[in-house]
Amino acid sequence: MKMKKILTFLLAGTMLFSLSACSGGNAETESSSTDSTQNIAEETPEPVTDSPEETPEAEPSEASEAEAEPSETPEVETEDSRILVAYFSATGNTESAAEKLAEGLGADLYEIVPEIPYTSDDLNYSDSNSRSSIEMNDPDARPAISGSVENMEEYDVVLLGYPIWWGEAPRIMSTFIESYDFSGKTLAAFCTSASSGFGSSDSALRQAADASTWFDGIRFSGSASAEEILEWANGLGISGT
Repeated sequence: MKMKKILTFLLAGTMLFSLSACSGGNAETESSSTDSTQNIAEETPEPVTDSPEETPEAEPSEASEAEAEPSETPEVETEDSRILVAYFSATGNTESAAEKLAEGLGADLYEIVPEIPYTSDDLNYSDSNSRSSIEMNDPDARPAISGSVENMEEYDVVLLGYPIWWGEAPRIMSTFIESYDFSGKTLAAFCTSASSGFGSSDSALRQAADASTWFDGIRFSGSASAEEILEWANGLGISGT
């Protein structure tokens, strides 16, 4: 009898131990599964596309299209204009260029003649006491001109020719410019020189003349051809009547 109680007690303990072990195993497995799922969700990166998202461009309105278009530069009407080629020439180089220009354009030709002609000594640039040196060292010098253009108001375009003296237009050109009213006219200058460029030689003339339009000037050599000279004038859109 006593032996049966011991066996019954041992059997009950074994069953209790087995039930406890099974219960603990299930709980551990369930917890491990939950933790694993959470880790996978945290470590997986968000999808990344190879190219950025394209945003369709809005069609420009009529107002924006109008603002985008560049404003047109008003053109100067120089075709079929009456043209005067006025020049000063001390050695004949500028005279040759002016004659070719006037002939090619069918323009009138006017020589700016100093009241007191320049001698070779006057043109001695190496002499600081020569007439030309003294004049060019004085911005206010205005050599007198013999004669005048009687019908300046009839010309639409005036082309001015001169040699380069000390990088500038001779002072007699300022005398000429200041003698007339150029308002409403188109002007352009050309010069001749052995080596000096055109530079800003016409800057003083531009300031003195109240011209409606002043084209950029050009420098010619003494041996410039008629074709070369006329190419410049045609490039400005200048043609005679």
